[in-house]
Amino acid sequence: MTSVFDPAGKQTACTIIEAGPCVVTQVKTTESDGYNALQLSFGDKTDKHSNKAEKNHFAKASTAPKKFSKEFRNFSVEKNIGETVTVEIFAEGDQVDVVGTTKGKGFQGVVKRHGFTGVGGATHGQHDRQRAPGSLGNSSDASRVMKGMRMAGRMGNDRVKLKGLKVVKIFPDKNYILVSGSVPGYNGSIVLIQK
Repeated sequence: MTSVFDPAGKQTACTIIEAGPCVVTQVKTTESDGYNALQLSFGDKTDKHSNKAEKNHFAKASTAPKKFSKEFRNFSVEKNIGETVTVEIFAEGDQVDVVGTTKGKGFQGVVKRHGFTGVGGATHGQHDRQRAPGSLGNSSDASRVMKGMRMAGRMGNDRVKLKGLKVVKIFPDKNYILVSGSVPGYNGSIVLIQK
């Protein structure tokens, strides 16, 4: 992340996203497929790490295999196979949604996962209970742990959509876009920007 200052001197925290160039690798129409859509591809992939189906698919667009492909229905810009889509489809001040996968943190306890504080002091019969979850369920009435009980488990690695992020600045020469706030994922992860 970084921050920028507006003319009034107000600081805004921003995330820099490399958004392109994305190559159009497939065009779907109502006549042939039943709906209108464009498939955009991003990132480079070597032939060594591509299978034959990928090589043939991208050969139709006269481009090398790509790491990531995504289909967009009713895309606002008319493009043909092999053409590129750059950050110039966005404008400063636009509201965008960013979809990504959060950082995976593995199996975590209740203190880190849910913010529990553990059982009170270390004395009065407490032994190794500082980070324990406490009681889990009822005794004879329910005789089970209720659904939704906050317990230890896998944390992170979730698909998240952040809505209404503002486009602060665009750098068309480098295909960079600055959006306000943070976006899900680690540095270098692939995210999806929706207008």
